[in-house]
Amino acid sequence: MLTIKVIREQAQEVCSRLSVKNFDAATLVQQVVNLDDHRRALQTKMDTAQSEQNNAAKQIGALLQQGKRKEAEEAKLATATAKERIKEWDTELQAITQQLNQTLVLIPNIPSQLVPVGKGAQENQVIREGGTVFEKENSLPHWELADKYQLIDFDLGVKITGAGFPLYKGKGARLQRALISYFLDFNCGAGYMEIQPPLLINEASGFGTGQLPDKEGQMYYVGLDNFYLIPTAEVPVTNMYRDMILEAKELPIKLTAYTPCFRREAGSYGKEVRGLNRLHQFDKVEIVQICKPDDSYMALDLMVEHVEKMIQSLGLPYRILRLCGGDMGFASALTYDFEVWSAAQGMWLEVSSVSNFETFQSNRLKLRYRDEKSKTQLLHTLNGSALAIPRIVAALLENNQDDKGIDIPKVLYPYTDFTRIE
Repeated sequence: MLTIKVIREQAQEVCSRLSVKNFDAATLVQQVVNLDDHRRALQTKMDTAQSEQNNAAKQIGALLQQGKRKEAEEAKLATATAKERIKEWDTELQAITQQLNQTLVLIPNIPSQLVPVGKGAQENQVIREGGTVFEKENSLPHWELADKYQLIDFDLGVKITGAGFPLYKGKGARLQRALISYFLDFNCGAGYMEIQPPLLINEASGFGTGQLPDKEGQMYYVGLDNFYLIPTAEVPVTNMYRDMILEAKELPIKLTAYTPCFRREAGSYGKEVRGLNRLHQFDKVEIVQICKPDDSYMALDLMVEHVEKMIQSLGLPYRILRLCGGDMGFASALTYDFEVWSAAQGMWLEVSSVSNFETFQSNRLKLRYRDEKSKTQLLHTLNGSALAIPRIVAALLENNQDDKGIDIPKVLYPYTDFTRIE
């Protein structure tokens, strides 16, 4: 959430930058300014009336001591009247503040100057590519390989739950577990502390990282307890620091977590959503950083390098995209997507997004730090997938297949206890 200070002092710049996200902010920005003006005027009236009430209350005792009962009664009446006015204004102030906050959350984060102009995914910028992109003749897509080698049972997942909930078995389940363990060890080796967070969150947590009220339709809701199943580990991990003031010496904070993720995505058809390409439940390892504003873009670059090394270690062809304004998330200031090549499907599969949210989340979270002058400032938050498991599995199966089986990347040997699926 943008701060009122930024909106008031940089209204024209906010509107100009948000146009890069193809978002017309002019009306909402003016509403915020008008509501804030109203709020400030009410607060001033309340403060003045409260001061007058306090002065009148002090005079009552003095008047009584002087035997001026009539004047004292008049002062009591004035105090009671002021008290009622303050109560009415306070009710109005709460309503205005609520309306102001409801308007603020409708405004997306301001994109970084690095964000390219564009309306959709076709205008994202390819920053780097690695590995050799190829298509194998007569190769099988991962859903056929999964059936051939009894790795994943999609039909049984439908029977138990529904479409988008695959059941892994045998070496398929072992491969899942191996990738999770490898990714966590890789992250911990780079200085991230491992966290095992809850899989359900409350409304305050959903609001803090920007899922609510923007994305409630994409989340599974547990109505009896008013909880939501997490769409990513980013949400509970970042919310560990909600309503906190950190000391500068505690920064940066680097955390990693594995969780199942749950997303209610609209159904569609075609190879883009077949097999493991799009699921309602999937496993993912996440990295999160919390750092000082001056350090966040260096941290973002290092996170991108970290994820790139991880994909390189698996031997997968990949590319890194800088998302254009029209393809960016609501809360992001700058996002890099990683895609790996699927040889059998002949298409790129997104496996990671690495984003800097600047102060957008921390303002919602009320997450600050105390600087060297003992002043509190909002921190910057960042996160990234390291990595999303299903599409990595899809690419590994398809790219490493031959007529008799599937090779496993060497870095996974200590985790799988097998080097090949046959």
